[in-house]
Amino acid sequence: MDTANPSSQPPLGNTAAAPSGGVLPRLAPSEWGRVTLVGAGPGDADLLTLKAARALSSADLVLYDHLVSDDVLQHVAAGAERIYVGKQSRNHTLPQEGIIELMVRLAQSGRSLVRLKGGDPYIFGRGGEEAEALAAAGIACDTVPGISAAQGAAASAGIPLTHRDHAAMLVFATGHLQGEEGERTVALDWAALARPHQTVVIYMGVGTLPIICAQLIAHGLPASTPAAMIERATLPGQRSIVGTLQTLPQLSVAYGVNPPALVMIGDTVALHARLCKEAAKAPKYVQAFGLLFGDLSKAVENARHAPLQNALQGA
Repeated sequence: MDTANPSSQPPLGNTAAAPSGGVLPRLAPSEWGRVTLVGAGPGDADLLTLKAARALSSADLVLYDHLVSDDVLQHVAAGAERIYVGKQSRNHTLPQEGIIELMVRLAQSGRSLVRLKGGDPYIFGRGGEEAEALAAAGIACDTVPGISAAQGAAASAGIPLTHRDHAAMLVFATGHLQGEEGERTVALDWAALARPHQTVVIYMGVGTLPIICAQLIAHGLPASTPAAMIERATLPGQRSIVGTLQTLPQLSVAYGVNPPALVMIGDTVALHARLCKEAAKAPKYVQAFGLLFGDLSKAVENARHAPLQNALQGA
């Protein structure tokens, strides 16, 4: 899911729980509604595109995900019906197949709707699957792109995704476990991800961060490669935990990083301290290059025994 920011679920207002089955009239195809897949951006409502804002303000029915911020939902028309279909780890309001079935049923009953997804629908948002299913059912579908979580995190944390001197390539990957229970693993092309002179952004990698870092080191990236986790990118609660492939797993545990967060790896991460105006002054940002803490062991020890703000102020 392409975002770094969850909404508090579900918001107040005209909200309806996702129906588990109900009978809806099925009309002739000429009377079917249409579906608009809309990217909500990374969380900050100011980063909504104009087209997305227009779609929300004119919608009568909105199906929205967990990773859509409350501020973005304020752009939904006051009288519109909202159906929460959010998914969190081991807590799905509806399975993906159920969400698709619901959209098809609603459209075939004559209702047009907005399917609101965090970030960009086509970047780890399963928008491609939904558009494919709607096309197979003969339902008209439009897509409104959104600013991706990676773009939002890069801009707000001062970590360029590309740079003429440091990164001529950009790779997005997903870090969640795949496979059957008992044999689940992070199935990625580690050799490709470990190439030099590129920036790697990994979505859904909080729980598998030790595997990710170990595999990248094993496949040739230096352990000293700059790496960061950006938590709740673009929102007031954003945190940037910056270290290296070797230190980032420890720092993630020490500072209690929780999803949604992005993992960013590559030499451009080292530019964070210079480019992020918050890095030198705001307690919510953590530096682990010795810029504030002196060394990693001190950083980890401070994080374990003091609130983040006190640790930063006392470094």
